[in-house]
Amino acid sequence: MFALKSLRNHNYSLFQKIPFVEQRRWKKAVDSAQTRLENRTRDHKLDKLATRLRTLRIILNIRQLMSARKRGPFVSVQLMSRWKNIVGLNINIGKFLHKYPHVFQVLTHPLKKNLCSRFTPKMKLLINGEENVVRRCELDAVNRLKKLLMMSKNGTLHVHALRLVRKELGLPEDFRESILEKYANDFRLVDLEIVELVNRDENLGDAVVEIWRENEYKEKWLSEFEIKYAFPINFPTGFKIEEGFKDKLKNWQRLPYIKPYEKKENVVRVRTCGGIERFEKRAVAIIHELLNLTVEKRVEVERLSHFRKDFAMEVNVRELLLRHPGIFYISTKGSTQTVFLREAYSKGFLIEPNPIYVIRRKMLELVLLGCRNTRELKNQVEKKELSDNLAGEVDDVATRDGDWVIPMLGSSELGN
Repeated sequence: MFALKSLRNHNYSLFQKIPFVEQRRWKKAVDSAQTRLENRTRDHKLDKLATRLRTLRIILNIRQLMSARKRGPFVSVQLMSRWKNIVGLNINIGKFLHKYPHVFQVLTHPLKKNLCSRFTPKMKLLINGEENVVRRCELDAVNRLKKLLMMSKNGTLHVHALRLVRKELGLPEDFRESILEKYANDFRLVDLEIVELVNRDENLGDAVVEIWRENEYKEKWLSEFEIKYAFPINFPTGFKIEEGFKDKLKNWQRLPYIKPYEKKENVVRVRTCGGIERFEKRAVAIIHELLNLTVEKRVEVERLSHFRKDFAMEVNVRELLLRHPGIFYISTKGSTQTVFLREAYSKGFLIEPNPIYVIRRKMLELVLLGCRNTRELKNQVEKKELSDNLAGEVDDVATRDGDWVIPMLGSSELGN
């Protein structure tokens, strides 16, 4: 018994002397969409543009809330402070109004003596001008809708999806009545929430990328095999090309696929040789064409997902966009994820502007003025003109020249 205990103690002492080696299992890095989004090469020009566009979007949201109140052209600053979370503002509304004197006029109500705000004449002119331009470009909007419906699986789209991207497509606010119902020979409403294309127009069946391919073929004398299914590639500055990336890209450019406007029954069949790759390339082509149909060649990523079923592209849209950084760029600036068509932009400007983009750019430039040129602004907007305009808008109110007009206020006064 004593010998057995000695043996046990001896083995235990030996076990204590053996160093303990911890085994670690190294996990492979997760290649998720979020990881790619964080590690991608950034385009600082497009990020800067996205940040500026967020400010303009907030201003236009404020305008929409102001126009919904039919009590006059101006709204009290106290009431506007309640809209802070609705419009996505993270600073005091008074400070925000003070930052953009070329956009907002701040004045004192002649009766209630409280601070009120309204848009400057120049901003009003641009807002009304955009509405007029959209009306004048009505036929272009009709053709865009036709092309979108021609790309869809069954020639139908949900009205809700179109409503989400109406500004991107250059559609008027009342596009349901002014376009869908007006052009009854082209569109038909099914169950009130689905629009159907009545007749296909084959003259609209050429994608923008196909026109680019034809020009590349003629100008650069490239072989048809190389250019037949290719897309324009434009990587951001500083993009790191890993080993084997060029060969993969070259093979992907040559990969055939069913084009967006082709009507084929097997458009969603992927269980064939190379079917998944061709299916994804068709999804790239659809998003590429959709972005080309937008006025500013950009759209929020979340809104693209509303077209997945109608366009028969059952893919993770964000992952697909991140896999093709030479074609698309996702900016996370401006509190939302916005995808830009890279080939359409140069140094933060659209290469081929259109009338709607031009007037929206003028709005943005007015916002970017900030507090600059305020002396010139004071000279342009005289107190007497403001007094007369407001006196005509307020019933039975007589005010003396210069009693209530406050063209510029300190941030401390506006913040209260």
